[in-house]
Amino acid sequence: MPTAAIPAPSSPPLWTRGDLNAFFGLGINMLVNVLVLAGLAAGVVRISGGDVFGTILPALGVGLLVGNVFYFYLARQLARKEGRSDVTALPFGPSVPHMFIVTFVVMLPTFIATNDPIAAWTAGLAWAFIIGVIILIGAFVGPSIRRFTPRAALLGTLAGISITFISMGPAAQMWEAAWIALPVLALIIIGFISGVRLPGNFPIGLAALLLGSAIAWGGGFMETAAVTSAAKDIAIGIPSLNVDLLIDGLGGISPLLATAIPLGIYNFTEAMSNVESAAAAGDKYNLRHVLLADGTGAVVGSSLGSPFPPAVYVGHPGWKAAGGGVSYSLATGVLIFVLCFFGLFPLLGALLPIPAIVPVLLYIGLVIGAQAFRAVPKAHYAAIVLALVPNVAAWATGLINNSLAAAGTSAADVGSEALGNAGVVYDGLLKLGEGAVLAGMVLGAIAVFMIDRRFLWAAGFSFLGAALTLVGLIHGEEVSLSPDDVQAKLALGYALMAVVCLAFSRLGVPEREIDLSDPVDVEDYAERMSLGRPAEVPDETKPELQPA
Repeated sequence: MPTAAIPAPSSPPLWTRGDLNAFFGLGINMLVNVLVLAGLAAGVVRISGGDVFGTILPALGVGLLVGNVFYFYLARQLARKEGRSDVTALPFGPSVPHMFIVTFVVMLPTFIATNDPIAAWTAGLAWAFIIGVIILIGAFVGPSIRRFTPRAALLGTLAGISITFISMGPAAQMWEAAWIALPVLALIIIGFISGVRLPGNFPIGLAALLLGSAIAWGGGFMETAAVTSAAKDIAIGIPSLNVDLLIDGLGGISPLLATAIPLGIYNFTEAMSNVESAAAAGDKYNLRHVLLADGTGAVVGSSLGSPFPPAVYVGHPGWKAAGGGVSYSLATGVLIFVLCFFGLFPLLGALLPIPAIVPVLLYIGLVIGAQAFRAVPKAHYAAIVLALVPNVAAWATGLINNSLAAAGTSAADVGSEALGNAGVVYDGLLKLGEGAVLAGMVLGAIAVFMIDRRFLWAAGFSFLGAALTLVGLIHGEEVSLSPDDVQAKLALGYALMAVVCLAFSRLGVPEREIDLSDPVDVEDYAERMSLGRPAEVPDETKPELQPA
């Protein structure tokens, strides 16, 4: 049997037209996120503008620059190793879910209790540091977890994040000014998804931003006074070590562990899903290297003064579809570093209309949601939907809580019975959505193994779900070794599910056969089916993996 030729190592092009396209798309995405986190730090926690733009953002800029240099290096190495010119670097930026969590779960309660924004800031730094340490530990166990977790479970929970936390907020902002946002969305879909190029191959991302900005400024949506005011606040922020602030925060570390431990696990499980997403799109990165970079970024960032940990972004397939190569994310990291260093974010926030920016986030949600179904066997579609349900519950619970808080009350004050009479099953949504990423992975894996008739593995993941529930890592408000009655009953549900699977394993039902007509990487799936045993799938029957 002839052996395939091994591609000779070669250097991929450092910059392509596609990199320019993806650069503007990712750059817009990251600009929004940095503007949001700056607003959270200053507007919610009351950290002074000087500290936000002079310390926190420069610290964040350093972390993003270093991380993007590393991911550029990984992409170059992968391209040389495989002799390819179409490798897309992993996108890297501030973690979107974590910026809200550290603000509202860690820093805001500290600020309310102490009325001291500096104390709140130091608590956030300690929390981010703990997150980084947990991710570093995860770098050594994550590859094994990924190996034994079905792709549908990883991509399904990622689809849940993209549909809810990444897409829904921007979509709502778009429809507040649809006359600006919808033309921008049309350009993005036509250019990035349909593949139609503009005359002269003008970058779609830049064209979308220019079009939306022109409509907004021409229609009176923006104010020149805000630009003048923001321009006065421009100041250079030089990154520096702020270990003293971090040490102060670590002095009160105990209360932070209840959220930091599960969210640290969340961070490295999300990173696993993102690496899996990149692999499904054709770029197979070393998960351990990715997690080491993520964890180091959080530790270094917290030492410099940023409570916002960085992460590999959801969206690699989207930037690959836009033509991104090895350099687009590095260029974005350099841009964000420069903007942070020179304190230009207030000015950008005044110049760029939000409805012209957020459609790119909705685009990412569309691509990730579509990829989840395109990169797994058709039989696993139901498992994808089950895996995304906990994130939908977490998103819905957040909306309920925020709405009640705005009305000056809470779910506890209103009562579950009153909410139930209004059609809101609050308690169930709350439990389902706690630890959503990890819960989605567990539920998705159980469903995949059930569908494939691998009942012993389904039972194993069901018992894992019971154990994680007992300690509060999923379906629990906090990590605890003393579960209450509610947690015990939830864990019992998973245990009884395991018993059902064990009973079916005694029937001797044959495993589901691999469907070679599935548009997925059959060899990869066969290896996962065998859980490490060599897969024997003839080359001539292996379909091409379709890029996202």
